[in-house]
Amino acid sequence: MTGARPYTAAAGVLAAGVLLAGCTGYTPADDTGGSGGGSSLTRTLSEQDRPAAPDLDGTTLDGETVHLSDYRGDVVVVSAWGSWCGPCVAEAPELKEFQRKWRHRGVRVLGLDNDADGGRGLAFQKKHRLGFPSLRDPQGRLGLRLPHGLVNPQALPYTVVVDPRGRIAASRMGAVTEAELADVVTPLLRAPRPQRSPAPSRH
Repeated sequence: MTGARPYTAAAGVLAAGVLLAGCTGYTPADDTGGSGGGSSLTRTLSEQDRPAAPDLDGTTLDGETVHLSDYRGDVVVVSAWGSWCGPCVAEAPELKEFQRKWRHRGVRVLGLDNDADGGRGLAFQKKHRLGFPSLRDPQGRLGLRLPHGLVNPQALPYTVVVDPRGRIAASRMGAVTEAELADVVTPLLRAPRPQRSPAPSRH
């Protein structure tokens, strides 16, 4: 019996590492996840190195049409998640609280739901009472629009922070906390912000 204890402890450490690393793939068939590039990896980009963010767009879980460019002039935290992903579950209350505290300061959260079944994504949104919209992205195609090398769009969760000028200022693989997001967005709010222009007409 005593010989089994080291194995049990090692298995527990391994399981914790998998949880922190992230979830791979876009199907909830495998709940154990895989390597998400490291939960502590946050990359910040200097002013001159920020690429333009693609205009992520589509239909939200609530059936509304949303474009990332609708939020130009605000700092936008784009968070990709899936209802089956353990780290996504862990960060949901952090994102909810972050949106609640920072929205009045010009910060928005926009989710990308990778669930193949939109009903599961909607149930997740309701269960965690997320106060932000999430675009349906069952094939991860919106994530593939992001500049290459910033995140691994096949590993969840991941986060991209867009500055008020529509440029990517930071990216992260793995779950994020409210405090970590605050550290990233605070200097972006201090920078001069562009005048908000009317949203372009779309036909």
